[in-house]
Amino acid sequence: MKALFSEIRGAVASTLILALVCCGLYPLIVFGIAQALFHDKANGSLIVEKDGTVRGSKLLGQQFAGEEYFHPRPSAAGNGYDAANSGGSNLGPTSQKLNDAIKDRIEAYRKENGLKETDGVPADAVTASGSGLDPHISLRNAVLQTARVAKARNLGEDKVRALIQQYTDSPDLGVLGEAGVNVLKLNLALDALEKK
Repeated sequence: MKALFSEIRGAVASTLILALVCCGLYPLIVFGIAQALFHDKANGSLIVEKDGTVRGSKLLGQQFAGEEYFHPRPSAAGNGYDAANSGGSNLGPTSQKLNDAIKDRIEAYRKENGLKETDGVPADAVTASGSGLDPHISLRNAVLQTARVAKARNLGEDKVRALIQQYTDSPDLGVLGEAGVNVLKLNLALDALEKK
């Protein structure tokens, strides 16, 4: 009986020590290192204004409506860009519902950006990303929206194109993926122009 209690005491002590190390000490060390070396990324890559107002994250898309803003990709996350419901629509290429939605989005995109019936529409303008929270649009998508945004804001198209170039993220390691325009950062930069 004495041996059994000795084994139980050892098991309980081991569990408590492992709980302290794995659930307390290790997370605190990782948290400390992250705050010291990667403060911005560890805190969500937030975009914070000078007055302390958080406008969003560089890593998460937001819904923008109105002619004066660049529009992001469609989102299937909840009611749109709802991080609590992140995910795709799970509609496949043979889904009639998806095909109808894409046709409607193509028609709406052409109409709002003054495109002809024969003009091509970028895929990212009419399809949602896998997470529904993608903060980027393709460079081509941004360029096609330039005339609408410039006209609505009473700006020259060259000035808007320069901002697009400024907020275009290059492919990872220079070769992986495509260049993408961060819609939130671009729209915030456009708003900042009007405040000046």
